[in-house]
Amino acid sequence: MNKRLIKLANEKNSIKVAIVGAGKMGKGLVNQMTRIKGMVPALVINRNVKKALYALLSAGIREDDIIVSNSLKDINFALERGKYAVSEYMDLAAKAYGIQAVVDATGVPEVGAKLSLDAIENKKHIIMLNVEADSVVGPILYKQAQEAGVIYTGTAGDEPGAVMELYDFAVGLGFEVLVIGKGKNNPIDLDANPDTVYEEALRKDLKPHMLAAFIDGTNTMIEMTCMANATGFVPDVSGGHGVESNIDNLTNIFKLKEEGGILNKYKIVDYVRGIAPGVFLIFTTNLEEIHKQLEYLNMGPGPNYVLYRPYHLTSLETPNTIYEACVNNRATIAPTEGVIADTVTVAKRDLKAGERLDRIGGYTVYGSIEEHEIAKKENLVPIGLIDENTKVLKDIKKGEFITYDMIELDTSKSIYKLRKLQEEQIG
Repeated sequence: MNKRLIKLANEKNSIKVAIVGAGKMGKGLVNQMTRIKGMVPALVINRNVKKALYALLSAGIREDDIIVSNSLKDINFALERGKYAVSEYMDLAAKAYGIQAVVDATGVPEVGAKLSLDAIENKKHIIMLNVEADSVVGPILYKQAQEAGVIYTGTAGDEPGAVMELYDFAVGLGFEVLVIGKGKNNPIDLDANPDTVYEEALRKDLKPHMLAAFIDGTNTMIEMTCMANATGFVPDVSGGHGVESNIDNLTNIFKLKEEGGILNKYKIVDYVRGIAPGVFLIFTTNLEEIHKQLEYLNMGPGPNYVLYRPYHLTSLETPNTIYEACVNNRATIAPTEGVIADTVTVAKRDLKAGERLDRIGGYTVYGSIEEHEIAKKENLVPIGLIDENTKVLKDIKKGEFITYDMIELDTSKSIYKLRKLQEEQIG
């Protein structure tokens, strides 16, 4: 990869990328890309354009080399001259001339849906740092991208992408994968909201809604949903087991009940408190000789073994995915298996008919992973469809799963329309 990128840079044919969202993830990506030859964060977009500008300035880009504009003509002219551009208009990401890939670093489901559609329509690769959208409409976007001849992909560095790295490695070597999962660095607090996490969010330079979504578990459920849709693995139980463990004890816990473990079945996705920020995979083999060699290689006594990646670098690894999409036409992780799981909506408090819900990481709802077939049968609503326009139609108790007949969704949203299309075409 490095040699190919250097060659592209020397040929003055660097990969030009548009990044939408200049928060913590987007800003980190912009900074990191400025240190990579052959890849340029050419266009940075944020609804607060000053944040987009600062993302480039903080990376050492001279202000004289940056144009600030909402004009497609001006942006195209700047990019042709080798300048950088910033804007507040999201739709320019897919329309700008010379842009090969669009990165969604917003984390907003509706933005992810619309931005992906625009990118695919304009024949640009779309890289999703937006697992919130991917978990709801990723399968249909992946299908449309395939039909358009472009790549739709999640990103290296996010936990689903890091798990996929282990999964591809193990499957590629001929092992049988039994469990995949991620670490979580704190116990789930289902009552967490932007107020309760406000001070911690400020210390960590995070938006309170984002931190609340981490702490109430929604983000973990969404990431596991993306893992499920990419591998066909399902949650063993609704919401996952979420055990506390170290690496050494994982194979003792994640085995079938009849074997002394907690699982009802294999080929499942879960999360573990105690191994963050890592991701893990449990595999086995039916060959005695391979068991002997794995024990010789200090992988443990078997019959099950752990692969562990003790880190994930979030958006700082996204350049790897950009390269794979633009040069090798390959996705890091994509919902190739269809709709396997959903992150469904649960009431965070008692809700009254007539009030409005909010959004992921808010005050009214949280998410829980469920098998798609169960969610479909029970009429459960994916949390990515919920926003401030969602109206409660009947009283809902705290902890109750929210069904479509309990609420009125905004049917004008791109993500709602895509989800309906996904249900018609994929299931």
